[in-house]
Amino acid sequence: MASLSESEGTNRGSMWELDQNLDQPMDEEASRLKNMYREKKFSSVLLLRLAFQSLGVVFGDLGTSPLYVFYNAFPHGVDDDEDVIGALSLIIYTLTLIPLLKYVFVVLRANDNGQGGTFALYSLLCRHAKISTIPNQHKTDEDLTTYSRQTYEENSLAVKIKRWLETRAYKRNCLLILVLIGTCTAIGDGILTPAISVLSASGGIKVQNPNMSTDIVVVVAVVILIGLFSMQHYGTDKVGWLFAPIVLIWFILIGSVGALNIHKYGNSVLKAFNPIYIYRYFRRKGNTSDSWTTLGGIMLSITGTEALYADLCHFPVLAIQIAFTLIVFPCLLLAYTGQAAYIISHKEHVSDAFYRSIPDAIYWPAFIIATASAIVASQATISATYSIIKQALALGCFPRVKVVHTSKKFLGQIYIPDINWLLLILCVAVTAGFKNQSQIGNAYGTAVVIVMLVTTFLMVPVMLLVWKSHWILVVTFIVLSLMVELPYFSACILKIDQGGWVPLVIATTFFIIMYVWHYCTVKRYEFEMHSKVSMAWILGLGPSLGLVRVPGIGFVYTELASGVPHIFSHFITNLPAIHSVVVFVCVKYLPVYTVPMEERFLVRRIGPKNFHIFRCIARYGYKDLHKKDDDFEKMLFDCLTLFIRLESMMDGYSESDEFSVPEQRTEGSINNTFLGEKTINTMCSNGDLSYSSQDSIVPVQSPFRVNNLLTYSSHASQTVSNELEFLNRCKDAGVVHILGNTIVRARRDSGIIKKVAVDYMYAFMRRICRENSVIFHIPHESLLNVGQIYYI
Repeated sequence: MASLSESEGTNRGSMWELDQNLDQPMDEEASRLKNMYREKKFSSVLLLRLAFQSLGVVFGDLGTSPLYVFYNAFPHGVDDDEDVIGALSLIIYTLTLIPLLKYVFVVLRANDNGQGGTFALYSLLCRHAKISTIPNQHKTDEDLTTYSRQTYEENSLAVKIKRWLETRAYKRNCLLILVLIGTCTAIGDGILTPAISVLSASGGIKVQNPNMSTDIVVVVAVVILIGLFSMQHYGTDKVGWLFAPIVLIWFILIGSVGALNIHKYGNSVLKAFNPIYIYRYFRRKGNTSDSWTTLGGIMLSITGTEALYADLCHFPVLAIQIAFTLIVFPCLLLAYTGQAAYIISHKEHVSDAFYRSIPDAIYWPAFIIATASAIVASQATISATYSIIKQALALGCFPRVKVVHTSKKFLGQIYIPDINWLLLILCVAVTAGFKNQSQIGNAYGTAVVIVMLVTTFLMVPVMLLVWKSHWILVVTFIVLSLMVELPYFSACILKIDQGGWVPLVIATTFFIIMYVWHYCTVKRYEFEMHSKVSMAWILGLGPSLGLVRVPGIGFVYTELASGVPHIFSHFITNLPAIHSVVVFVCVKYLPVYTVPMEERFLVRRIGPKNFHIFRCIARYGYKDLHKKDDDFEKMLFDCLTLFIRLESMMDGYSESDEFSVPEQRTEGSINNTFLGEKTINTMCSNGDLSYSSQDSIVPVQSPFRVNNLLTYSSHASQTVSNELEFLNRCKDAGVVHILGNTIVRARRDSGIIKKVAVDYMYAFMRRICRENSVIFHIPHESLLNVGQIYYI
């Protein structure tokens, strides 16, 4: 017994050494990747430099608000000095509570590895609870270095909230609808921001030329907008270095002019820092239309706050906090206070108080800087809109459109041609249609406050599940946020007939598009799940699959991460031949911002080796792009080659290279795994390799013999060489990409709304959107579509 134990210990020790030698590169690589994506520590000098650069990308929209706030707050003029003091006090404390306290110090912390916005919050929640409407995730996805989530104690409040969200499908749908509402109104914000910013800046021409027609100002604004959208394909990276100095000069300008006006027209406005004047203002005005009109205009003082959160991806949170507290916030307070002092002395100039309060000596330089700042503010919002569309596309909530990567340095800088020209048309239509800041301001305020409300509601599950905050802190956050946002929301709703209907129409249109697309996408996935073919049936056909195996490689694309898609059985039952090598390719998006290239592909073998059937799962995050220079076919083939090499190495140190017969599983099961499948994570970047064996490996039990290792290695090397040679011959014979073309139709007994949505809207969007073959740059001559109709 002692000798036997000693022998087992020796074998176990040898096995442990071999495992350690193989695992070491993967451990080093995983450590390197985790360090790469961990929040970096920045030096003080670098933080200040990043804070300076963030001015041009993050704060442009918020910084141009002084151009139009007081005009929209008092569209009918000012009667009393106390009204101006009350409005100024509202502006001061609105800026303090919403941008400073809520966003800069609370919401910015709710980022997805540096990514901000509505979908970033949703991806955080999807990782911490099973609320995704497309259940294509597997526990292997949780091993990604960018897939971070919290663990919970049993019977904690977070666990109860998690279970409550996961119990019913309607709760997941309600959460998705809330996210889509915030996303669609943010898109509307991307249309209205350029319109009001550029039109307000162009209005400075008329101040020096009072007899000039308003139409000329509108034409100038439209020309600037056309030029702005026409240059989008160059990307913000090309002109990024110009943005920060322009916005810094802008903040210095408005802060200096504000301080000058306070000194020139009296410092009595400083009493507005006492919040009692807010109470006095509403007590004097009462529940009148004037008080709510003023409130709707003051709402515009915090426009750009959501863009601040959406554009978070380019800079660390601390850099944005420094820039806001040291430069943006003080300069905005000086600008609004100085304008209020000027308006008290010149009540008749409230409609163009910003330009009239500027000294004549610097008027035209100020006009040029204001116009440039308006363009920068518009650029930041347009870029955020592109990012939102990309995230929605990755989560199956938007039709496939062309996405162009404009920067090799920054992952988030993209350009979407179709959306760009749509934004231009809508932006020009809004500018030329309304012709004045007041109605556009009403529309703008409605869009902004709805996005803020959505963020507030999404922060509740984030604080409970992700941060595990105490419920008292959550209630405090909700009460303080809604105490400010709900009055502004009610004020904006009262202005629906004065322009506030515009963002509602835009948001409703995009919501219908996104919801219909997502609904049909989910139904297609469910159809794939319920109609997939049993592995036992495939393997029961034998190595030839009951057909003639012709030389070549067939890549069969499917949305399933496990199982055999229905299109494959449809294909082999209608054609007498199939390729010698068959690879099931699943491309899926995960609720993470990026999947490192080293961890992107998972490859596994299905069945015995003489079947030559594989599965490859390509995983992407919502920020990842299929760049034009990526050869997807070559990447798949390289990963397949690496898998075969690694498999032989693993077999040399595993218990057996034999496989058991797959057992029958329920076709409708979501987490369907197959016995006899071996999974390896192949890293197709710079020749690095790593592997991870999954729980789906169920080999036939046989004892490991160390003294047979050299003999087996020689045999395995010859086997690998033969299989690689066979694989290369098949590649030379030809590669065919087989794509399923599932046509979704509404059933005959469906309602009229469902028929219109599925048979007309979704069908039209499928016709005009990009095909997967185009996205993955698949040659047309190598493409084979397999059609089928699914009735929902």
